[in-house]
Amino acid sequence: MKVYQISFSPTGGTKKVADILTNVLGSEMETVDLTNARGDFGSVALTKEDIAVIAMPSYGGRVPAPATERLAKAQGNGARAVLVCVYGNRAYEDTLVEMLDTAKQAGFTVIAAVAAIAEHSIARQFATGRPDAADHQTLTEFAGKIQAKITAGDTSEPALPGNRPYKKSGGGGMVPKADKECVGCGICAKECPVGAIDAQDPKKVDGDVCISCMRCVSVCPHGARKVNPVMMAAVGVALKKVCSDRKECELFI
Repeated sequence: MKVYQISFSPTGGTKKVADILTNVLGSEMETVDLTNARGDFGSVALTKEDIAVIAMPSYGGRVPAPATERLAKAQGNGARAVLVCVYGNRAYEDTLVEMLDTAKQAGFTVIAAVAAIAEHSIARQFATGRPDAADHQTLTEFAGKIQAKITAGDTSEPALPGNRPYKKSGGGGMVPKADKECVGCGICAKECPVGAIDAQDPKKVDGDVCISCMRCVSVCPHGARKVNPVMMAAVGVALKKVCSDRKECELFI
């Protein structure tokens, strides 16, 4: 049995949550990075004996379209899957059911799911430092319950919250731009999950392609990519009421 960590984690928060679970579920792990725009996801093939931790962020209550498109190319072949939805302390709405539908269509058998919190990828003042020690303990204990379910041979599917049809996807809108500190190194273009940044001139970005994942901001070694500060301030005000109170992990098995 091999444990696969299949994740779309542009700024690393989603992977931090997935790591907690995969470290408990198995020592032999293979990583599939769905943020890699050049990945050959059609070659990803699991067996019925394998376990998959499928982790994705929630953007406005939905899964980012590139994440579902890339997961759909994988061959689950009956592998048992644990779904991990990670959000920035606002709400995850239809993310888990969308992940469930995509995973099943790709041939996975979903046996558990988690909705967990990580630092908000845009307004980083919300859920700062999460997953924290309390989250780590909760997720570690839950991974033990998942392990027991696997050992028992129980492949029942958990009931998950969410709606079908899913809520309408919102536009990205928050497009990071290069400032005067940009040296044109091209790291942001290489790392962009959707190829929205011009490799020849990283100061050029296609706003219609950008999904506002903030990966370019996260990977820039010069801190040279930023979102318009007026827009950032407006987002902070809009989210303050719904993101300020601490939310806890939700577990489904």
